[in-house]
Amino acid sequence: MRDRIILSMSDEKLSALEMYLAQRNTTLTAEIDKYTEQLYNKNVPQNVREYIEMTSDSKPIRKPKPTKNPEGRPPSGQ
Repeated sequence: MRDRIILSMSDEKLSALEMYLAQRNTTLTAEIDKYTEQLYNKNVPQNVREYIEMTSDSKPIRKPKPTKNPEGRPPSGQ
């Protein structure tokens, strides 16, 4: 799950920033993603980051539920 962060910036500053980032072949979203990753790595202890990686990688994969036919019964083995 990803949370959202809302930032405030004047329209003029945002337009200028996006224009100059485009000249460097990048976007505001990409730059913010890089910076938040740097903040995370700098401030969250290594053992906590490892724990989060282990728990997020091992989430069980949900099996799809069997579909029902129009009569509301499970499909037959045909």
